Amino acid sequence: MYRNYFKTLLDKLLSLLGIVLLSPVFIVVFVVLFFNNKGKVFFIQNRPGKNGEIFKIIKFKTMNDKKDAQGNLLSDADRLSVFGKIVRKTSLDEIPQLFNVLIGNMSLIGPRPLLPEYLPLYNSFQYKRHLVKPGITGWAQVNGRNAITWQKKFELDVWYVNHLSFWLDIKIIFLTIKKVFVSEGINAEGEATTIAFKGNE
Repeated sequence: MYRNYFKTLLDKLLSLLGIVLLSPVFIVVFVVLFFNNKGKVFFIQNRPGKNGEIFKIIKFKTMNDKKDAQGNLLSDADRLSVFGKIVRKTSLDEIPQLFNVLIGNMSLIGPRPLLPEYLPLYNSFQYKRHLVKPGITGWAQVNGRNAITWQKKFELDVWYVNHLSFWLDIKIIFLTIKKVFVSEGINAEGEATTIAFKGNE
């Protein structure tokens, strides 16, 4: 009952409440990024949702578009501004995804939506992460986030799919708040952003 009905209802109610309560923070981040990124505030990208269906995710843009002399984008580390680092560290870049939750292509809690090009790289076990809507936070995020291996991340995602419940979601919400305050697992060691998934060996 919770998985098929109440979870969606709760998502919509809580995302709407979150949008209202966080609107002052949203406006401040919007204004600073507007000047910091030359008017480019949002990062919009295709991501696979439930059953692999593609949707457009929206986040605050934490990296600028600086290029080298040949016109190639600089590395992630070089394009991540000081304010962008703060926004990413505090997970404020995720706030716009509340609109994804409100319109129904994401959930507050679920496996993080990854890149479409990863879809053909999953084995049958890993693909089970797409049996539910992707989330702003999830079981993998509160158990290591980007500091764990892809294999471990997928194991945690599928474990969540198999054990999804109201009380598990409540637990993840409180663990997420804790993780945000202590800023754990934002990136893999020595990396400015997440290391790309290259498939199974």
